[in-house]
Amino acid sequence: MALYLGDIAPNFTANTTVGEIDFHEWLGSSWGVFFSHPADYTPVCTTELGKTAKLKDEFDKRGVKAIALSVDGLEDHHGWIKDINETQGCDVNFPIVADEDKKVANLYGMMHPKSSETFTVRSVFIIDPNKKIRLMITYPASTGRNFDEILRVIDSLQLTDKFSVATPVEWKKGEDVVVAPAIPTEEAKERFPKGVKEIKPYLRMTPQPE
Repeated sequence: MALYLGDIAPNFTANTTVGEIDFHEWLGSSWGVFFSHPADYTPVCTTELGKTAKLKDEFDKRGVKAIALSVDGLEDHHGWIKDINETQGCDVNFPIVADEDKKVANLYGMMHPKSSETFTVRSVFIIDPNKKIRLMITYPASTGRNFDEILRVIDSLQLTDKFSVATPVEWKKGEDVVVAPAIPTEEAKERFPKGVKEIKPYLRMTPQPE
């Protein structure tokens, strides 16, 4: 099953380290970051889950819930969490799905046979409160994710959902944004009272709204 941006994130019921959950019900009205790991007790994954735990305040500020998945079982998950907390100086504070039958992994296209027939790749899905998939990134097993980039994309999505703007290359929260091309310049000047700088008729910048 191929998933595309704008698709409704497939729902599922699964056992996790915080008990059985219905995914859509668990998300509620929050944004979600759903990400997979090749296996428990692996070094790169250990650092990633530690980083996610440490970012809880940043996720909370943005109304985001994090949830991970591995194709190992709950017993391994709970044992691994102890190692993560010990080695990364954190307290894992989000659920990890136990997906031993790979049902959820296959539902989300996390199994890439040419990479591995038994383990998931490092997939990331950002899901909005309407349960729509807004971002998909797939990393190879050997490369840890950049969670600053994941937060950056969430900031961009939440801003551009609210205002008729886009975010330019390497944009960070608080920096100037691009005025949507469909808005005439004179109208843009009314909409964005902080000012509109016209570099080209199709390239207009304005300070970040709000």
